[in-house]
Amino acid sequence: MTRHTFILALLALSSTLALSQPASSGKILRIVVPYGAGGPIDVTARMLAERVKDTLGTVIIENKPGGGGNIGVDLVAKSAPDGNTIGIAAVATHAINPWLYARMPFNASTDFAPVTQMLRVPNVLVMNADTARRLNINTLADLIAFARANPAKLNYGSGGNGSAGHLAGEMFKARAGIFAVHIPYNGGNPAQLALLSAQVDFNFDNLATASANIKSGKLKALAVTTAQRSALLPDVPAVAETLKGFEVDTWWGLVVPAATPKAIVQKLNQAFVAALNAPETRARFATLMAEPVPTTPEQFGIFMKSELAKYEKVVKASGAHVD
Repeated sequence: MTRHTFILALLALSSTLALSQPASSGKILRIVVPYGAGGPIDVTARMLAERVKDTLGTVIIENKPGGGGNIGVDLVAKSAPDGNTIGIAAVATHAINPWLYARMPFNASTDFAPVTQMLRVPNVLVMNADTARRLNINTLADLIAFARANPAKLNYGSGGNGSAGHLAGEMFKARAGIFAVHIPYNGGNPAQLALLSAQVDFNFDNLATASANIKSGKLKALAVTTAQRSALLPDVPAVAETLKGFEVDTWWGLVVPAATPKAIVQKLNQAFVAALNAPETRARFATLMAEPVPTTPEQFGIFMKSELAKYEKVVKASGAHVD
């Protein structure tokens, strides 16, 4: 072996060994959660951080709530592209907020490199069970028929203007050709309490939040908003079975700053996808009514672009905006 060949071989070996090490090169990684502690996104991020520690080393969770998620996400966008700062990209921050907020501190399309989608949680159209019995509404078709025959007599609640529940309701009204009055509340919990007390007739709620009241019989589930029926609620039809093409998911995934080298992105992808595919992880997420959706970086990037395009139309049609 010549000296030149030996040097080239040594460089190649060094490169291979570097890529086999944790993406953080021995430093502590952080996952920035743009919401407060204790919510579904925070809980699932902590679960994943625990699962990848053998591969990536110590991963801490840093909660940076505020601005509808924009503050934490902006922190990720402006972090060093070294793989040590990973962010959560959610339907709100990367598909809804760019059209909802008059001023955005980051560009959802260009400031991030996708790593993998993490999870999706079905939303479900639920009615107050007593209201459904009183109005003789047993199916989604019954709800649509009643609304068409009684314009503006139904109302629905949401966690606020521009929230996922609000936009799902507006999309439903447009597709079904009905009108129902939207009543915004200051958060998802007040909206659910309003539904339970029959102050509103129906909501588009997160399945994880609504499931206990569905099981107890306080709420009647008419349809899930995923493209197909959810394995978590198999007896409840999808809205798309009545209104073709209707699909609204609550989803989130992992991103890094846009300039992060592809080798680091790939290393992170491999570690987190393996964690998402682990049977123990799937079992734990199932208790939260969350379905793991491990993807390649390319697949997650394409998905986020499609969601951004979809919600442009929905947000503009709703008239919702934040100055």
